[in-house]
Amino acid sequence: MTTPAQDVTPITEHSLGATSAGANVSQYDDVWLVIPAYNEGQVIADVVEGARKTFPNIVVVDDGSTDDSAKHIATTGAHLVRHPVNLGQGAALQTGLTYALAQPGARYFATFDADGQHQTKDVETMVAVLRSGAADVVLGSRFIEQNGQVPWIKQVVLRTAAAVSPTARKLKLTDAHNGLRVLGRDAAEQLNITMNGMAHASELVGFLAGSGLRVTEVPVDILYTDYSRAKGQSLINGVNILFDISLRERGRR
Repeated sequence: MTTPAQDVTPITEHSLGATSAGANVSQYDDVWLVIPAYNEGQVIADVVEGARKTFPNIVVVDDGSTDDSAKHIATTGAHLVRHPVNLGQGAALQTGLTYALAQPGARYFATFDADGQHQTKDVETMVAVLRSGAADVVLGSRFIEQNGQVPWIKQVVLRTAAAVSPTARKLKLTDAHNGLRVLGRDAAEQLNITMNGMAHASELVGFLAGSGLRVTEVPVDILYTDYSRAKGQSLINGVNILFDISLRERGRR
């Protein structure tokens, strides 16, 4: 069961070289990657360093990790924001978006997983769609093009979630709970995530459905490593997502 995100003041720590001066100046200086992280010390440095080869501006929100995640993030050149306690992915994303919106020149905002599942090549494609003016928000989809990587039980849960949600159907989404998203500045400024856990994905889809913003999906490749599979959504969490959707949609009636 989820509760509204708590109001806990985050701690901001600028890593050495955190600005774009620490990375190659590129066409993506107006793009910010927002990465929520909780106990990702094993992989977070590799994920961030890999992403910064393309995207110089990254803010990682350490969501009250009890491991050495913050220490590893501090070596990467990313901006580090820390929650004193664990609030959940939704709260971490909102903290990161708020931080990124305050940065000079920021125009596009990508939500990016900390476990190595997402790829920067997909973010590049999604940003290009926004730059073309074809959409205000671009969502990644694992199901527009089948690559066989999505575990079958996850496919069942995610496809069911998209099918049973009226808001997802309104937007004609094939993958309503993909964490890879890119928002233009107008959309990011309007978004206010209040659900602190995984339910934020349903909340975000509901917001988009009623916002009047132009939303589109593009196919993305998700990398399911042994590490990410071990930390990924369990069947029980999938059932919780479906239950949450049911409650939220009932509350709109």
